[in-house]
Amino acid sequence: MNTKVRKAVIPAAGMGTRFLPATKAQPKEMLPLVDKPAIQYIVEEAVASGIEDILIVTGRFKRAIEDHFDRSMELEMHLAEHEKRSTLEEVQRISKLANIHYIRQPELRGLGHAVYMARSFVGNEPFAVLLGDDIIHSDVPALSQLLQLHESCQMSVIGVQPVPKEHVSSYGIIAGLSSDGRDYEVSDMVEKPFVHEAPSNLAIVGRYVIEPSIFSHIAATAPGRQGEIQLTDALRSQMLSEGLHACRIDGSRFDIGDKMGYLKATIGLALTRDDMRHDLLNYLNEVLERARTQSD
Repeated sequence: MNTKVRKAVIPAAGMGTRFLPATKAQPKEMLPLVDKPAIQYIVEEAVASGIEDILIVTGRFKRAIEDHFDRSMELEMHLAEHEKRSTLEEVQRISKLANIHYIRQPELRGLGHAVYMARSFVGNEPFAVLLGDDIIHSDVPALSQLLQLHESCQMSVIGVQPVPKEHVSSYGIIAGLSSDGRDYEVSDMVEKPFVHEAPSNLAIVGRYVIEPSIFSHIAATAPGRQGEIQLTDALRSQMLSEGLHACRIDGSRFDIGDKMGYLKATIGLALTRDDMRHDLLNYLNEVLERARTQSD
């Protein structure tokens, strides 16, 4: 029996230490990419994929996330009084995106623990997990691509994309077989392998559709380094007992987990916008020309 995936979990409790001092007093998830906070891109992808309810797992000092997705009556009144109708409509749209719920992760014990906190919210239904460090620009939302595969296989599905061979040691890498180059039946997952030991160059990226039995696997997963419970370990356990598929995601992925990735995402997303592409390309060409002149 096919069960529609209605719920999504977005872990957002991390401290964002790689972006200090910018994240000293604001959540990393609220750093803007062009003119929207990063987490809004994630929520919009979930909504575009048909998700109805979203649980954001937050931590201390993350109140700004809740405020962003709530209404701001004073701001709305100000925009209305100054007849800024298009901006008013955009601000109001944010608070109507989805039914958004929140729970705090009291201590940082890994991604597996953050997902485990969603068990009451999820119940006995398959659910999606979207990680905020991966922004994926695509014609068909990345999560939708996983949901299409889940509908046919009725197993947990993880999102993957190829990475350069020299970068495999930075990712979880899958082993598996595929008949069409999109749907892989996963036979193993290796966390951050050495280049010569990697079974493929297909890296796990931050999109998952997970069957609810994952919670028993997380509960049985021993903490790893620094006392963290890894979702990958629980998924591997689920794979061995129930099977697991991977969906090769079509789209441009931006890893905003570090400063350079964040800069690339800001530029890359701006270049997708008709109102910015021309001027930005002109500016980048000017920068390149100055750099060439200075190097001569």
